[in-house]
Amino acid sequence: MMEIKRVLIPIDFSDNAEKIVVAGAYVAGTFKAEVHLVFVVQNFDDYSGFFVPPVNLPNLEKELFDSAQERMEAFVRDHEEMIRSRGVPKIVHKVLAGDVAEELLNYAKSMDCDLIVMGTHGYKGLERILFGSIADKVVKNACCPVMTINPYREECEEARKV
Repeated sequence: MMEIKRVLIPIDFSDNAEKIVVAGAYVAGTFKAEVHLVFVVQNFDDYSGFFVPPVNLPNLEKELFDSAQERMEAFVRDHEEMIRSRGVPKIVHKVLAGDVAEELLNYAKSMDCDLIVMGTHGYKGLERILFGSIADKVVKNACCPVMTINPYREECEEARKV
């Protein structure tokens, strides 16, 4: 049987992020594996041709990255007790910048992650059309197994008892 030591859980700070983290923490805790929470700030390069960027684009990107760092710190503070209560020995958190799917795949490979637990839904509407499904890209190209969770699906009674 495959040994699971590191579980990558990409988060997007949406209302569904907590559902994904609960599921990922449960799986990681079952194997006494580390949890790696990762948020990726989308590069503005991906939007070229769709809008005229502000004059001070580098400052805006830095502000977005810094804001994401603060949100990640707050997210970890708010969820650390729940994650650790599942038996997770270590929580690592990271904010990256670039193409979301590529950064997640690179992180999983560089950190030698054994499993990725992620939501099936993130982007909506026009953004999804423009960028495609991040989950699809990760599932198709990951160096390790990927467990996807549809956060909009009703939970089973047994899962609620966990």
